[in-house]
Amino acid sequence: MLDQQLADLRKTYAQRTLTEADVAPDAVLQFRRWLDEALAAQVEEPTAMTVATVDDQGQPSARVVLLKGLPEDEGFLFYTNYDSRKGRELTAHPLAALTFFWPGLERQVRVEGRVEPAPAGMSDAYFQSRPRSSQIGAWASPQSRPIGSREELEKEEQEVETRFAGFDPLPRPPHWGGFIVRPHRIEFWQGRPSRLHDRILYERAGEDWKLSRLAP
Repeated sequence: MLDQQLADLRKTYAQRTLTEADVAPDAVLQFRRWLDEALAAQVEEPTAMTVATVDDQGQPSARVVLLKGLPEDEGFLFYTNYDSRKGRELTAHPLAALTFFWPGLERQVRVEGRVEPAPAGMSDAYFQSRPRSSQIGAWASPQSRPIGSREELEKEEQEVETRFAGFDPLPRPPHWGGFIVRPHRIEFWQGRPSRLHDRILYERAGEDWKLSRLAP
């Protein structure tokens, strides 16, 4: 019964259209337009994006993080623990895929590109702008590593608090910082009736972008 209920779930998308004439010639500029519209529409978590990485055996993994900037309109910036699973995988295999989904606008954006560490100064500035509790958490958590208990994590948090008493802000941990995804492929998806969705693809062509339409 549950499987049938899941199979029967569907929604008709009919809010908007997306044509080649609608979009900007630059893919990141087009993304900014859509992000501005998502912010204006007050969709939930408009900067949330799925980041997909791959390990040495080709096993993909994905998780949701928050977009924290579009530096120079040439990349998608987020921050993480460099020793986490995604941090280690991105260091070893500096390619990633991102996905944004704004159901309230019936829109999706898919991004593929090369990854590079953010400049240290950029990571320092962002880290020190975070709430103190978040700064302490970055020091205390061995992200993605097994831990014995919640109590163990909270004890480490208290030890970090004691260690950095009087520091405001805290220094950035050496294992924490930003990654920038430099896109070579960005696809914009607009839901349409009868599952005949609009899909506009941008692909890097030197300094420019080449546009094409994909079948839904």
